[in-house]
Amino acid sequence: MIRPEEAWQLIADTLETLPAERATRSEATGRVLTESLSATVDLPALDVSAMDGFASFGESHPGQTVEVRGTVAAGDAPGATLETGTVLRIMTGASVPAGADRVIPVEQTELLSDNEIRILAGVPAAAHIRRHGEVLRTGMPLLAATTPLTPGAVSLLATHGYGEVSVHRRPRVRLLSTGDEVVPPDEVPEPGQLRDSNTDFLMAAGRSLGLSFHPGGIAPDQIDGLRSKIEEGLDSDVLLVCGGVSMGEFDFVEEVLAELDCRVLFDSVAIQPGKPLVVARHSGGWVFGLPGNPGSVMVGFWLFVRPVLRRLQGIPDAFWSGAMTGELADSLPGAKGRDRFFSAQVRFENHRVLVTPQPARGSHDLAAFARGSALVRVAALAEPAVAGDRCQILPLADWPSW
Repeated sequence: MIRPEEAWQLIADTLETLPAERATRSEATGRVLTESLSATVDLPALDVSAMDGFASFGESHPGQTVEVRGTVAAGDAPGATLETGTVLRIMTGASVPAGADRVIPVEQTELLSDNEIRILAGVPAAAHIRRHGEVLRTGMPLLAATTPLTPGAVSLLATHGYGEVSVHRRPRVRLLSTGDEVVPPDEVPEPGQLRDSNTDFLMAAGRSLGLSFHPGGIAPDQIDGLRSKIEEGLDSDVLLVCGGVSMGEFDFVEEVLAELDCRVLFDSVAIQPGKPLVVARHSGGWVFGLPGNPGSVMVGFWLFVRPVLRRLQGIPDAFWSGAMTGELADSLPGAKGRDRFFSAQVRFENHRVLVTPQPARGSHDLAAFARGSALVRVAALAEPAVAGDRCQILPLADWPSW
């Protein structure tokens, strides 16, 4: 049994990003560029008005009246010329006419008639004009390789006419539940059976990462049937197997992986829940053997699977990366020789991050693990903590939406 940080290092030592592929701009959000991009246009393309107002030349004084000689709208072809001693009505984004050196905002004027205004306050030279190329010039760096394509970055692609870009390929992920006692969620379980909740959790967790996981069904607790299902799943970049990885008489996953030339990196981690975690490599990808209890599946996914899936796409991540400090709103048990992880509810109050642990009766207690939007960590050998103590939490959700 190894410490979780040691387990992660064994993973990270052989973890590489997936190769590049072309993606349309609409498919690129959340993905990572593999190429550097340059600006294709000057921004702004011309000197344009930053305000709705009046294009003017020279200093003007409060109380002064000026003739309005026309209007320049956004989208009009450039070429308008300002006559001395007059102004042109101008809209935000419109090309500044030749001869103008400033824009007087409309709220700093009084309309006397359709063709005359009174100046209420003067403005300095160059006021409210966006200069040609002040943001970017054609050929300047736009987005560097390794840049995550946020919604803002995608809008920048649109501005510069990039219809598709080169990004890291998304991982193909296959799911497999195991156990003779497990039945699909839509079936009514017989005595001794239970519905498969793990597949639905993993499918939903995958969607939260922008990924589509592919369910591979439920494998029986016998070697031939399990081997067939696992062998089929090895065509994916990542195979997630739920159950069959402990020390029971019918836990065959590790044996089958060895038969299929998968190299096990480790099979036991000092965490609770989720100790019997199997991580293996093969020529085409990764296998994670998660314990079958839902609390263990959730903890194993958030701590190890999620960062691997993100790293495969070129997104920086690691075990416990992104953790933050909170304040306990309720007591938290201590730990013995393993790090303990509890589901926790988080709320924000007076600039405080308040954390309410959800005590579980064990790794089978799905209700407790399903209620939280964070994991709270209790370090091995830590003493119990009380409300008001500091704690370390890992966000699992977009909290403002909860």
